[in-house]
Amino acid sequence: MSSSMNESEKATEPRTPRDAANWAKPVAALKVDTIPAGAHAGTVAGRRATSPIQGFGKMWQKTYRIALEGTEVSPVEVIKVWKERFPEFWPDGNRFYAPLTGIAPGEVALLGMAMPGRITLSTGVMVLYADEESFTLMTPQGHMFAGWITFSAFQENGQTVAQAQVLMRASDPIYEIGMTFGGHRQEDVFWARTLKALAAHFGVTSEPVTQIVCVDSSRQWTRVGNLRQNAMLRSMLYEIGSMPRRLTGRFGGR
Repeated sequence: MSSSMNESEKATEPRTPRDAANWAKPVAALKVDTIPAGAHAGTVAGRRATSPIQGFGKMWQKTYRIALEGTEVSPVEVIKVWKERFPEFWPDGNRFYAPLTGIAPGEVALLGMAMPGRITLSTGVMVLYADEESFTLMTPQGHMFAGWITFSAFQENGQTVAQAQVLMRASDPIYEIGMTFGGHRQEDVFWARTLKALAAHFGVTSEPVTQIVCVDSSRQWTRVGNLRQNAMLRSMLYEIGSMPRRLTGRFGGR
């Protein structure tokens, strides 16, 4: 009887999913342990991570993929290289400050994104999920969009394919206007160039393919308050505030 009770108790105990270690643990606010030279954490530290549910604009799913034709590289090898050298594949003018421990669940990376008018948008991402064949980044409050970016590699028709897939809504009305008038096109170019750089690492020169689907054409007006967290506005204020310090450093010795 004792043995049957123990078995019954074990059967009712909550089971930990096999991939639990691949997911970030829930956190109330993002924490930035180390700030690399040139990075700015003021628009990331203390913010919450956001999903498309918390965004303002239309919801989009964008899929960018490139076939690594003529190579025998495996999906696992592609993701291993992508994680280790992620910043190197970004287009010039944009910075990804990788965490010291690399792309691992729960880690936070700071970003410096090149924007029109020579503005650098300081923001970041949290690693929501990471395993041998994919990893997902989640945006914080104030980022250009609220959502997830999943990078993966898989076999299709006998060849390895690398893919970046974004599910997002612009975070607030200002970002929605920006995305409508050129922002979406700029993002599409960004990820196409990233995939081409990744493919070039493996000696592949094929062109990426883009698929864009509007999942929800409505805008969430209850999220207008996201404007308070807009990282671009805060980045502009930070740049303006730092100008006197830079000028003092430049001419102070004269």
